[in-house]
Amino acid sequence: MNRAAGTPSANSVSQLRRVLVIDANAASAKMLAELLRSLIPNCQVFGAHTEERALRMVQTADPQIIFVEYKSGELDGLAFTRFLRRSELAVREAPVVVVTAEATAAAITGARDAGVHEFLRRPYNMGDLKKRLDAIVLRPRDWIEAVSYVGPDRRRFNSADYKGPRKRRTEGASPQAQRIGQAIKIIQSAAGALDSDRKQAMRALRAQIKLLCELTAGGGSLKALQTVSLSLGAYLHQAGDEPSKEQLETFVTQLLDAAPDEAQSRAA
Repeated sequence: MNRAAGTPSANSVSQLRRVLVIDANAASAKMLAELLRSLIPNCQVFGAHTEERALRMVQTADPQIIFVEYKSGELDGLAFTRFLRRSELAVREAPVVVVTAEATAAAITGARDAGVHEFLRRPYNMGDLKKRLDAIVLRPRDWIEAVSYVGPDRRRFNSADYKGPRKRRTEGASPQAQRIGQAIKIIQSAAGALDSDRKQAMRALRAQIKLLCELTAGGGSLKALQTVSLSLGAYLHQAGDEPSKEQLETFVTQLLDAAPDEAQSRAA
């Protein structure tokens, strides 16, 4: 979908009103909460020390941003994030910041691939915290609804702590062509996952068809792609949750044929 990933309804950090801190360590949770209240005077900071309580809190507190410890007691911050992203909860797209002293490349890429927005390395100060909040509020990222990944666009993972070889760089294609190519690639992947993960495959299919229709709305050179995208959308509406894998594969071929050359290379 061509929209920001769980962007809080604010255009500055000062307008944030609800933040959830998930940490089994009471002392570290209290320190983060105090910094947040100092940085955002009118913000309510809610706390949870277990995943079970955190899941209750996300439903009642409706947090705009969630901070979760990477590992704390029995709490697994990445597992929580992956569950949240694939859930039916209203806040499934809320920005998530993982907090840890374990700032290894493996930890950072693991957080990125779980659907995390930001990575806050301990020890941190007020400036570090504000930098992460600014990245979320002022530089929103597109939301990616795929089968194997659900979360903000990983190509724009903003962690200032990691600049290694596994940090992805922007491809040469235009942003529009990148999104078109990625959408077609996800549709192809979702068609192949209907038997193994139908719920997320259908969610991904509907999201990517909606995105393609938005991207091709102007017609012009994308008129053919727009026509196929609309036809695929109509077919999915008619088929409900039982689309034919063979029919979807036919649509993928038609989408690729109608897509611009630079988008085709992105979808390959």
